[in-house]
Amino acid sequence: MSDDTPEVTAERPDSAFRVTGTDHITLIGSNEEDTIEFYRDMLGMPLVLRQPNLDDPNSTHLFFDTGDGRILTFFVQEDRQSNPQPHRHRVGSVHHLSFSIDAEDFVDIKESLEEAGHGFNEFDRGIFHSLYTRDHNGLTIELSADKFDVPDDRRGEVLATAQKLRVEDGSEFAEERHLEAALEELGIDAEKYELPDADSGVGGV
Repeated sequence: MSDDTPEVTAERPDSAFRVTGTDHITLIGSNEEDTIEFYRDMLGMPLVLRQPNLDDPNSTHLFFDTGDGRILTFFVQEDRQSNPQPHRHRVGSVHHLSFSIDAEDFVDIKESLEEAGHGFNEFDRGIFHSLYTRDHNGLTIELSADKFDVPDDRRGEVLATAQKLRVEDGSEFAEERHLEAALEELGIDAEKYELPDADSGVGGV
């Protein structure tokens, strides 16, 4: 490893302090109706809190539970029209949001997206399997299914070990075999899920 290559490891860094997890992510939304229609009625996230934006009482702050108690929030205003055009990315912008889905629901979720008129791309990303769609404001949304039932508290460790194995065999990308070998090396007995075949999508989405 060259001196300028960052170390990839699940070990805690020697930092001034450490965060303990993701509390919430806040985005600038359009209007309340369209935001609730997509995130609650399409993706199934309960709307758990609704109140004025504490920094701008002219806008409303919507809180959605993404499924594990982690919260996604939006600042919305009724006079903002939704714009489904894809985003132009710049440094500091959000490229996409990824939400976990159950592997056993993968086919049903594809059918639900189709029925609702939401186009999507499906890719086998090697270490997970994903659907990519867009919300009502053009933000790319990834719906990601794990290939193995990896315990949440060991995900970082498994990925770091898969990275080590990938580098050792000279592969350009982490593949399912690296993930499987990482689980074996770490002694984690994880169930493998059945997921459909799909292209890798390497080269951009």
